[in-house]
Amino acid sequence: MADFGERIIRAIKLDPTLYEEVEADEQALGQALLVVLFSSLAAGAGSATHNFMVVVVGAISSLAGWFIWAYLIHWIGTKLLPEPQTQSNPKELLRVLGFASAPGLLRVLGAFPFLRVLIFVITAIWMIAAMVIAIRQALDYTSTFRAVLVCVIAWFIQVVVWVFFLKLTGIREKSKTCIFHFSSNMAYLMRV
Repeated sequence: MADFGERIIRAIKLDPTLYEEVEADEQALGQALLVVLFSSLAAGAGSATHNFMVVVVGAISSLAGWFIWAYLIHWIGTKLLPEPQTQSNPKELLRVLGFASAPGLLRVLGAFPFLRVLIFVITAIWMIAAMVIAIRQALDYTSTFRAVLVCVIAWFIQVVVWVFFLKLTGIREKSKTCIFHFSSNMAYLMRV
């Protein structure tokens, strides 16, 4: 198994070969899970929340969101928008999307109040870029635009489901914190 720290750095650098590597490495799922968990904890620390339960719920939501996101991306990417050479499975997408969360580790720097918004905006954009590269590599796309389109469609579906869930449960005021954490691996554009 490749060095975990080296893989994180390569993911942060948006190295396409890293995503090919973890796509093929069936042993990398544990590492991908840790990246998602650490990224979520970094978001909790960076948001300067003093509520431990918010951080715990955020971490659990991020892991659940990562799992759902991978299956949704798999369905859209292999059934709705495949290219002739597209071949993938949900476990491959779990691995690459997990590592696409690596730039989120920098959200811990949001603990400095004067940097918080800037850090969260920059890392959100960075994570979107990582996700697009990860999807392009895992789905064997020749078109980056197609990977972006898969992300946009999946994001739209996720937002519709999330809004329906909020209306169904009647969650209103507390939803800001929930949306922040739920979106950390699924709907990057909903942050901040």
